[in-house]
Amino acid sequence: MPPAIPPAERLLNLVIALVNTPVRMTKEQVRASVAGYGDARSDEAFERMFERDKDTLRELGMPVLTVTHAGHGDDVGYRIDTAHWSMPPIELTAAELGVLALAAQVWQDQSLRADSTRALTKLRAVGTQAQAHDLVAGLAPRVRAGGDAFGPLVDAVQNRQAVRFTYHAATTGEVRERTVEPWKLLARRGGWVLLARDRDRGASRSFRLRRIRGSVRPVGAPGGFEAPTVQELADASHAWVGEGPERTALLAVTPQRAGALRARASGPAVGVDLPAGAAQVLQGRDLVAVPYRLGWELAEEVVRYGDAVVVLDPPEVRDAVVRMLRVAATLDRLRRADDTPDVRVADSEEARGA
Repeated sequence: MPPAIPPAERLLNLVIALVNTPVRMTKEQVRASVAGYGDARSDEAFERMFERDKDTLRELGMPVLTVTHAGHGDDVGYRIDTAHWSMPPIELTAAELGVLALAAQVWQDQSLRADSTRALTKLRAVGTQAQAHDLVAGLAPRVRAGGDAFGPLVDAVQNRQAVRFTYHAATTGEVRERTVEPWKLLARRGGWVLLARDRDRGASRSFRLRRIRGSVRPVGAPGGFEAPTVQELADASHAWVGEGPERTALLAVTPQRAGALRARASGPAVGVDLPAGAAQVLQGRDLVAVPYRLGWELAEEVVRYGDAVVVLDPPEVRDAVVRMLRVAATLDRLRRADDTPDVRVADSEEARGA
């Protein structure tokens, strides 16, 4: 005897049938032709199964209509009204698709990984602009998933609940347990950073999620500490968000590429002083002026576009990009030399020993 069809699969089969029926489907037709309903042991069991599934579809927002035969009032059928259910065609710009890709990337090691991957695949399919895939490649990888610590910390920040975890400090190499009051999660330097008040030290500290070892455990009840003030948050995030006057970087960008950088451009780059050799680099490229505050952050964004973006000025951003590319090239050579299929390239910050 073949195994029974799962309820979710049966429900999907019913949706497909009711969407594609030219006029309507009677209960008898549903039972005879829709996979899953033939498993009903009796007429009563089928009635309960069908009514339950019909109610479920309506709760999900699908307009299951009851259609009565014009000449026979007791001849009842059903169909799904696609005219009131279907969405209009989705047209996403490259920037919109890039933001959705970034959101999906956040959940790549969380419980929504499979769902977000499937959704992103479908969204990429409707991105008609040629530069859509380029923007996804340039934007999405900038924030890597936060590991098993991400979900519990999101809940702890929202609930104002203290947590305890084991942390491997980058500067000293010390591994010790920390008890903190989580304030905020920041996406910085290609990963996630927790801003929190360290109860043992009585001061604010920042913790990179990739350096948390083991599980994050709640301490006490929700609402166990006061929310930080605006000034406390500003002080804690000082090293990560930057301050001071905004500066401008001059980039040579291949036409129709790097849409995210172009969207932030401060306007036409006219009347600016170009460094020596810039005219040759700009042949076949556009001059784009992009404002920034943190040089390393702009460098990490630029390097994702490969040779589509060249930094003309300032030198420190250009040098940072060159260092990252050299590290990536070195690691790639080592990977090919080892001939190990699953060797992964570390991010530039880890390669620098951060």
